[in-house]
Amino acid sequence: MTIDQGAFFDRLFAGQRVMAIWRGLPAEETVELSERVWDAGFDLVEVPIGKPGQEEALAAAVKAAGPSGRAVGAGTVVSAGHVERAAAAGAAYTIAPGLNPAVLEASHAAGLPHLPGVATASEVGLARDLGCTWVKVFPASTLGPDWFKAMHGPFPDMKFVATGGVGPDEIDTYIKAGASVIGMGSALADPANLAKLVG
Repeated sequence: MTIDQGAFFDRLFAGQRVMAIWRGLPAEETVELSERVWDAGFDLVEVPIGKPGQEEALAAAVKAAGPSGRAVGAGTVVSAGHVERAAAAGAAYTIAPGLNPAVLEASHAAGLPHLPGVATASEVGLARDLGCTWVKVFPASTLGPDWFKAMHGPFPDMKFVATGGVGPDEIDTYIKAGASVIGMGSALADPANLAKLVG
């Protein structure tokens, strides 16, 4: 199946600056937190399925998102087996911490756009050569805002989702540096942080 990775994520991320990532939580809590961020105006939710059993929370979030037409992604998809589990749970797309061409191919073959992870110029270049215009940058806080500024020189058309250790107070810094979307986990479970982002 041919998937236009860039066009899909252009639509998905349009008008959004924050992606909620609910890792390792029970299904009920995953749904509760997802509904909280959706109500606050944040459409993007990722549920990692790196460990067996986590797809239950993913499936619950997908079901909860159904009536509003929101798309829920499966995170930590690092094998063909993960792709199968993501598809079975109803994920709309897959996300990985690294870049694996075989996983990208398996995901697209399953009809799921894939967001690979990168941390170097070589990986950004390879992702581009594989047809991706959107990539996840991990771990973003370790790489720092200057990494995004540096990558925009040689790769002006690539778009970045900064994930890993970026807090609510640093969003503007990373956006100004060149990130398009910030992936954030437990910080978004704090109503105070959510209110800060809405404001």
